Amino acid sequence: MGFSHVRGDQMPPSASHHRPEVAGRSFEAMGVSLVFHPNNPKVPTTHMNVRCFIAQAENKEPVWWFGGGFDLTPYYGVDEDCRHFHQTAKDALDPFGEELYPRFKKWCDEYFYLKHREEPRGIGGVFFDDFNELGFEKSFAMMRAIGDAFINAYLPIVQRRYQDTFTAEEKSFQEYRRGRYVEYNLIFDRGTIFGLHSGGRTESILMSMPPVVQWRYNWHPEPGTPEAKLYDYYLKPRDWLA
Repeated sequence: MGFSHVRGDQMPPSASHHRPEVAGRSFEAMGVSLVFHPNNPKVPTTHMNVRCFIAQAENKEPVWWFGGGFDLTPYYGVDEDCRHFHQTAKDALDPFGEELYPRFKKWCDEYFYLKHREEPRGIGGVFFDDFNELGFEKSFAMMRAIGDAFINAYLPIVQRRYQDTFTAEEKSFQEYRRGRYVEYNLIFDRGTIFGLHSGGRTESILMSMPPVVQWRYNWHPEPGTPEAKLYDYYLKPRDWLA
């Protein structure tokens, strides 16, 4: 778990490039990140983040936005878990507009994608950024609803899977797949990049990293195995609520 609160006299280049209207402004950024890397490979890794940015300048209206979401990264997928995770996200968002879940689900699928591997990080969830369209109070309430829904999305999956037995080979596969998590966070994740560029606490920024990781050269799972099913079935964007 990590909590960050960063202030600065000038937005870092990574944020200014994304939102040119904030260039030269002082800023304040706050966020909470939760990342779980379970020991049991039958329990998925998960991530949740909620954050707020405010950029201010004298004699100008503040520029603010919210961002966040949560996503699931299984190693041995279960349809029931995937449906539950996505249904909980939808239930949290629907009071703010029924168009939000499909929009944020698509955003998540596209955001948590490893371009160099041509594969998603997991089975997705919801993701949003630069969000201010509901006004401050309702946008804040929507972000809080996502944060509050996370435990209901993830804990039932843990309770169903944490006592499952697993082999040394399954543990090794989990550690291999964790490498994708590291690659994504260091290469693509905007939160990691912003945190490092803005002078945040490095230990907190990198708290999302798994404790043990493997890399294998040009490895592919044997056809017909549970490991192959992860690639062939679960790592394909789909409508889990259809």
